[in-house]
Amino acid sequence: MTVRISSIKKEARDALAGNWGIAVLLTLILVFFAGIVPIMFEIAASGGFENWVNQTEPSSSSSLFSLLISFAMIPFSVSVYWFFLHLVRGKRQSVGDVFSIYASIGTAFKMIGVSILIGIFVFLWFLLLIIPGIIKSFSYSQTFFILKDQPELSALEAISESKRRMKGYKWKYFVLYLSFIGWAFLSLFTLGIGYLWLMPYMQASLATFYNRHIATQGHEM
Repeated sequence: MTVRISSIKKEARDALAGNWGIAVLLTLILVFFAGIVPIMFEIAASGGFENWVNQTEPSSSSSLFSLLISFAMIPFSVSVYWFFLHLVRGKRQSVGDVFSIYASIGTAFKMIGVSILIGIFVFLWFLLLIIPGIIKSFSYSQTFFILKDQPELSALEAISESKRRMKGYKWKYFVLYLSFIGWAFLSLFTLGIGYLWLMPYMQASLATFYNRHIATQGHEM
């Protein structure tokens, strides 16, 4: 059954109704730890705000700290994807549920490994040409959702499964992303504050896309 982009976005809005507070809070947590904390560390490492502004490149210690924070935040980011998948499936979660991914060290490290692997694959494709790199990033885009439904899959198996299921859906996925451009420009006029609502809207829409188009192929071989 063909599901229109407008229907996907409406279902996402319906899922977010009554859940905007926690969705925005999770976005704030991501922004704080992935963006603000590394900057605060760089300012402290450089000896103050003025020195930080005038420095030509960050110190090795602050670069290493930012890298470690990025790796540490990967499991949380994946768990946020899963939060929105639960949401569109009618299951409510708390912030504590999202952080619970760290309770399973194996799962947390697996998500880091999968993310690194996808990053390497996309980077290698981008070395060829930009367009193939973008297309391949769409092919791999469902990997983490698939791992939520099929955690027994290995990293390579989940990536391969994402590639298989995205055949014939990459253009629709691109159009879904494209449909948010207007909102992205409008958010700029709010000094970026609007992104705290735009990002949950996008994530819920992407989760709906998976739930409607990709998850249903789980038993097709």
